[in-house]
Amino acid sequence: MQRRTVLKLFLSLAVGTLAGLTAHTSYAADTIKVGILHSLSGTMAISETALKETALMTIADINAKGGVLGKQLEPVVVDPASNWPLFAEKARQLLTQDKVAVVFGCWTSVSRKSVLPVFKELNGLLFYPLQYEGEELEKNVFYTGAAPNQQAIPAVEYLMSEDGGGAKRFVLLGTDYVYPRTTNKILRAFLKSKGVSETDIMEDYTPFGHNDYQTIIANIKKFASEGKKTCVISTINGDSNVPFYKELGNAGLKATDVPVVAFSVGEEELRGVDTKPLVGHLAAWNYFMTLKNGENTKFITMYQEWAKKQKLPNAEKVVTNDPMEATYIGLHMWKQAVEKAKSTDVDKVIAAMSGQSFQAPSGFSIKMDEKNHHLHKPVFIGEIRADGQFNVVWKTKGPVKAEPWSPYIPGNDQKKDEPDGI
Repeated sequence: MQRRTVLKLFLSLAVGTLAGLTAHTSYAADTIKVGILHSLSGTMAISETALKETALMTIADINAKGGVLGKQLEPVVVDPASNWPLFAEKARQLLTQDKVAVVFGCWTSVSRKSVLPVFKELNGLLFYPLQYEGEELEKNVFYTGAAPNQQAIPAVEYLMSEDGGGAKRFVLLGTDYVYPRTTNKILRAFLKSKGVSETDIMEDYTPFGHNDYQTIIANIKKFASEGKKTCVISTINGDSNVPFYKELGNAGLKATDVPVVAFSVGEEELRGVDTKPLVGHLAAWNYFMTLKNGENTKFITMYQEWAKKQKLPNAEKVVTNDPMEATYIGLHMWKQAVEKAKSTDVDKVIAAMSGQSFQAPSGFSIKMDEKNHHLHKPVFIGEIRADGQFNVVWKTKGPVKAEPWSPYIPGNDQKKDEPDGI
């Protein structure tokens, strides 16, 4: 009898344990895990934290409207801490341990280059929301930021035009890594094609986290004093933008004297700067918060309400910017592709992403190219206002198709406009 009672108790416990495991498995099966891979500490946190919040906000909004394929999205947030090798480790963790269906993340090109072998090896799916240098086209990545022909080239063309001040000399100033160096290689070739001589181009780089721009600004002033209209093309990334712009103001280098056009500075980065001395300096993006249309009003309101609900720092003063919009677009397009494929299987979703479109906060219907994994995007150039926002001074008539392989790099005309392995 005693043996029978013990056996019954054991079987009861075993069944209860199995039931608990089944319930847990069932719960896990009812969600789709989404990885968020952004630096929440270190030099890039100033820029990337807002992208994490945008992803969480968008996921919450999608869940409130029924989720994806009848399932709720479950965000898995990791912090690679502005440490490029750690990006690869965290990407592997997301794909192998957390079993996410997709990852939204990275800012710098060095972080993207770090994770790329992991996504290729494990056949994961990455949505990358930043403008970048191009010269890459991968099956496992969708690029929702700008290629050089959707930001850098139009910005320099504008500066050379009469409306942009007719610049004849160019300072290429950036953070020392792959995006600024490759972008400036493309810009040098472009400027050369326009008849600009080597003596009219100054190029300089600083490390991540650099905070002393006094000597560099003095060199720029000297370079600009030699008789020709001079401009600065800035690919400085992360928190170094704060001391750069402060020193620009301290030196009295006004936009009317030497305009600066930035490719990595938007509304979020300018929140920590006194922008009054910077009025008239420029940024080139595919979205600005000041754009007037219904979709943008909805996007801004959603983020402002999210910030208050989540009690984010300075919730009353949050801003939206281009990479936030690119994150928002990417999540919605991925959702649409999953629903079209009726699956989160990576290869099926990649196929379903072809030609996806979305009515974006920029005011345009944005399309994912049928082949090259890049968006067709409008281009805007904005002047910094005293309140840290931008007045749009130039824009394209509509979305521009991305050129991942710049025509200014020899041999690129031989490369395919679609990834290998599709």
